[in-house]
Amino acid sequence: MRQALLGRANLVRLSGRILTALFVSGVVMLGAAEQASANAKYAGIVMDAKTGKVLYESNADAPRYPASLTKMMTAYMIFEALSSGRIKKDTRIPVSRNAAAEPPTNIALRPGDSLTVDQAVRALVTRSANDAATAVAEFLGGSEAKFASMMTAKARQLGMSRTTFKNAHGLPNSRQKTTARDMAKLSIALREHYPQYYSYFQTTSFTYKKRRYGNHNRLLGRVNGVDGIKTGYTRASGFNLASSVQANGRSIVAVVLGGRTSRSRDAHMADLIKRYLNKGSTGRDRMLIAKAPGGARTALAAMIPGKQVPLPTERPEAETLTAYAPEAPVKAAAVMNTAVPRPRAAVAAVDPMPTASTAPEPQGGASAGGWVIQVASMPSEDEALMFLAETEKKAGQVLARAVPITETFEKGGVTYHRARFVGFDSKSDAWGACASLKKKSISCYAVQQ
Repeated sequence: MRQALLGRANLVRLSGRILTALFVSGVVMLGAAEQASANAKYAGIVMDAKTGKVLYESNADAPRYPASLTKMMTAYMIFEALSSGRIKKDTRIPVSRNAAAEPPTNIALRPGDSLTVDQAVRALVTRSANDAATAVAEFLGGSEAKFASMMTAKARQLGMSRTTFKNAHGLPNSRQKTTARDMAKLSIALREHYPQYYSYFQTTSFTYKKRRYGNHNRLLGRVNGVDGIKTGYTRASGFNLASSVQANGRSIVAVVLGGRTSRSRDAHMADLIKRYLNKGSTGRDRMLIAKAPGGARTALAAMIPGKQVPLPTERPEAETLTAYAPEAPVKAAAVMNTAVPRPRAAVAAVDPMPTASTAPEPQGGASAGGWVIQVASMPSEDEALMFLAETEKKAGQVLARAVPITETFEKGGVTYHRARFVGFDSKSDAWGACASLKKKSISCYAVQQ
């Protein structure tokens, strides 16, 4: 009888453990589901870089805006040119007026300047410099449009069947899109094809013309095993991050697209790494993405899923990258620090793609998340961009995690350009940044996004 009772008690304990395990597992799965459902821009994937096995995915094949993850392909094209001997690290890249005019983030290149290939790569992976990206595009492709066509063709060769590039930097363009799965494939291709250059993505800072630029990737040196790759942000895309991790004989790549803030994106990525790294294979490394002489011709080994499509028969035509109204002849002081309703039409002009990236804004004044600070409103976009650059320079570490943007709005039939910094998780973070800026005699106020 006693043995029967003990057996029954053990069975109850075992059943309890099973139920607890199922509950915990359900909570984890529910958390991931809530992450995706609560944020219409979200997409994510974790892939074993040794076997190609997908360890986690959510909306992995849904179209999204790559933002500055675009520069991963720009870097791939540079590495290919270096490997083939077409260019060297000390080859100088000329800077055109078009390249110098690119908005932040940039390294303040001027028409007639030149920088080395080595400097250009470091500017791409640390500062995420848009001016350097365009200079590279014009140098390697002859024009932005031709280089974008080359990037798209290369994407097809690498098995990135749902990716189209229209520029080399990732600034807003409704036809420039990708998926989390495609960006994971590109991350693996960079590691496999160009290990001699991949260490560029581990660069923590870069100095150009006596100014030091830090890497936007805050996981480098903070999360064990992270060795790159790239961050990205536009208003349409949200906060993006591709990460490569190698630790304890395991190797994974992870991609998060559409984060609400840089901090929440980084936290989610760190959680994915913690959760899935130990699920990775400890076997030998395998070449997942085939690379034929002169460039990758075969797309992917069958172990990485993804449909193959033919190479484009026509070059994608060039298009205007911005949709801002012409400059208005009024004084900036007239609207400095004036709060006005958010301009829906102006945003739609650069974000018309009918995907989950363009979910309608919450009604009744509710916010989708995140805080921004505004430092000025200007009648000219160039003035707004210059003000952002000067503010960033004066602010130092106060704005180290923030991203400068401009937004247009109309008042009295006149178009103005807000100068803002985005990426604050909370009201207290944004207010704290403003308080620090005001001590430096920089006007500022915080608003919820």
